[in-house]
This record gives sequence, structure tokens and C-alpha cells, in this order.
Amino acid sequence: MKLESSGLIIGLSAGVVIGVLLAILALFCVRYLRKRSQIGSSNSRGAATLPIRANGADSCTILSDSAIDPESPVKSRKNGINLWLDGFRRSNVVSVSGIPEYSYKDLQKATCNFTTLIGKGAFGPVYKAQMSTGEVVAVKVLATDSKQGEKEFQTEVMLLGRLHHRNLVNLVGYCAEKGQHMLIYVYMSKGSLASHLYGENTETLSWELRIHVSLDVARGLEYLHDGAVPPVIHRDIKSSNILLDQSMRARVADFGLSREEMVDKHATDIRGTFGYLDPEYISTRAFTKKSDVYSFGVLLFELIAGRNPQHGLMEYVNLAAMDAEANVGWGEIADSRLAGQFDAEELNEVASIAYKCVDQVARRRPSMRDTVQVLSRIVKLRHSKRHCRQKNLSAATDEVTLDVDQSGNRTSTTDCHRREESVGSVAEPY
Repeated sequence: MKLESSGLIIGLSAGVVIGVLLAILALFCVRYLRKRSQIGSSNSRGAATLPIRANGADSCTILSDSAIDPESPVKSRKNGINLWLDGFRRSNVVSVSGIPEYSYKDLQKATCNFTTLIGKGAFGPVYKAQMSTGEVVAVKVLATDSKQGEKEFQTEVMLLGRLHHRNLVNLVGYCAEKGQHMLIYVYMSKGSLASHLYGENTETLSWELRIHVSLDVARGLEYLHDGAVPPVIHRDIKSSNILLDQSMRARVADFGLSREEMVDKHATDIRGTFGYLDPEYISTRAFTKKSDVYSFGVLLFELIAGRNPQHGLMEYVNLAAMDAEANVGWGEIADSRLAGQFDAEELNEVASIAYKCVDQVARRRPSMRDTVQVLSRIVKLRHSKRHCRQKNLSAATDEVTLDVDQSGNRTSTTDCHRREESVGSVAEPY
């Protein structure tokens, strides 16, 4: 009896110990999974707000450019065990998207306690930040009353984790902590295209820059449509979503409304920006690549006219189109800020592309690949003309060379015309 009693006690004790261990393990697993799914799986959002304060006791301190802070999101992949264990603490975990997660504390320091406001959009406020590594970034904070919500936040993180192109704004990290959702991007020092077209304190964009911006945006969209696997439809192309870097290179931003083409193309609610929306999308509620093409066409006319599409741009365009066949209509809508400093032939060609992009029938619109080819031809022809002008100027000032050998040692105007015809002979893909 004593032996049986001892065995029973030992069995019960072992069962209790095992049960406690299992409970502890389950608790750790739940906490870890909750941390990993914090990006957007939860339907609730905390009511905490950002502590935006004026200069004073909480003002910014200089951040070190030296070694990475112990709380930095940059962690060596070699320390796989440490990274896994960090999941059980308040740590920075690289999400399944491959985008690093930053801590709230890191961003609070980097933005001087969220006082470095540089803009505000539908998503929420945007702050300039200097990280402990010295890198300057832009931090976009999801407002607690944002209409876009957590779904758009998660869309950007997951999509930009796999989309990489020189004409797309790079996402370098995110934060989902203390009831806040933030996106961290490469800082685009020249701001949005819209600010340059309509800002009172900005220098007028030259015609040459406008052509290069249009080509940059077209290349970014071409990558989304034909380079990404599966293809991606942006769904919100507009001048305020085109950002410019220090070299005035344009990049497409704001992927909150973007969808992979393989996903259901029918939307229950119309999403986008008035003035840029594809009429066919509005009537059918089905968005396709050609919906982006329409928005891009509106953007091209916006670059030409310097007029906001929400203030009657397309009515303005349709009036000019009545005379477009005689090549006199498009010049009438040119931005007055250009003061006539543009190539009329180039303007007519760009306007012709734009008009095909905004065709009411989606299937008649060109693809972004076709559009890139035509815009590239215009840019190459411009460079060819400039090169020939420089050659002719050099030849005109070198009379000795012209007298000695007129047959083969100079580039004639005829040679330049031949080169222009060669560049311009690329068949339009329409």
C-alpha cells in the first residue's frame, strides 16, 4: 500500500510540474504570436495619441551617428536565436514582409518627440527624422481617425517588402506599438510634385524637368504592371503622391490603396482621388491596369497645364483637343509659369500621349510599357538635338578646321537632321 501511495504521489507531482511547464510555454507562445501579428491582424486600435510638444524640456537632442543603438531595429541575422528570443520581449522583429520593425522609443527620439512635422495627408501627419545611424527618413503616422485605417497600413508594409525599383519610394521600416502605426520611408528632400506645381514659394519646374518626371513616373508604373510578380495596380496616382529626391528624380509613393492584380478587382466602395479616377472604374467598380493609365494621363496634362484636375482640368483639355489635329490646341493649355519656354513639338507629342491615356474606353488606352517607349524616344531626341547644337557651335567657331577639311572632320547640320530622324523614326506603339 505504501508503495502504491508513493507512486501515486510521484505521478501527481510530475503531472503538476509538466502542466505548469506547458502553461508557461503556452503563455510565451501567445505573447510571441501576438507580437508578430501586431501589424494589422487585430481589429481594435488603442486610443493612445502622439505626445506632440513644443520646444523646451522635451525638445530634440543631437543623435549619435556612431554605433547602432542597443534598441536599434538593425540586428544581425547571424544572431537568429537572439532574434527569436527578442520576440518575447519588447523588441524589434523583422516581419514576414522583410521590412524591419522600429520601436516607438526609437522614433520618438528621431523625431524630437514628434515635433518635426513636414506634412499631413489622408493617412496622417508626416515627420522628418534622423535615426541613430545618421540616416534621415520620413515617418508617416496613422492618425487614430484615419479613413484608410490599418488595412492600408498592412498593405503598404506587405507590398513594399517585395517591390523595389528606383522610381518607387522605398519603405525602410514600420512601427506597430503603443497603439500607433507608423511607416518609415527614405526621405525625399524636394517634396511632392504637387508642391512644385502649385506652391507659391517654389521655383517653377522647367519643361525639361517635367518631361523627365513624367518618364520616371511611367517607369515606376511599368514596373508595377509588368515587372512585379504578381502585377500591382496602384489605384491612386496623383501629383501629391509623386515625390522628388535631391536630384529631382521622381518616385511613386503611397501604396495604401494598391492591390495585386490577382486579387478581386471589384471594389465595393469607390476609392481614389476625384479628378484622377477612371470613368470606367466609377461605372463598373472594376479596377485594372488601365485605371492607372487613365490617372497617369491626367497627371501628364497636369504637368503640361500646371492646373489641378480637381478644378476643371479635363474640361480645359477637352476644349483644347478640338484644335489638336491642327497642332495648335495643346499649346494653348501650356502652364503660364513656363512663360513660353518649352518645345512646342515635344509638348504636342506629350499631350497626344496623355489624350490617348484618358480615352473613355479603357481597352483603347496604351499600356504603360508603350507609354515609356514613346516618352523615352522624346527624351533621346531632346538629347540628340542638344548634342548636335553643341557640335555645330563648336564647328562654327573653328574656322581653321572647316577651311582645311570640309568633307569629313566636322558634324554638319545635315548629319544632325539625319540623327534626329533616326531617333524619331521609332514607330509609336499605338
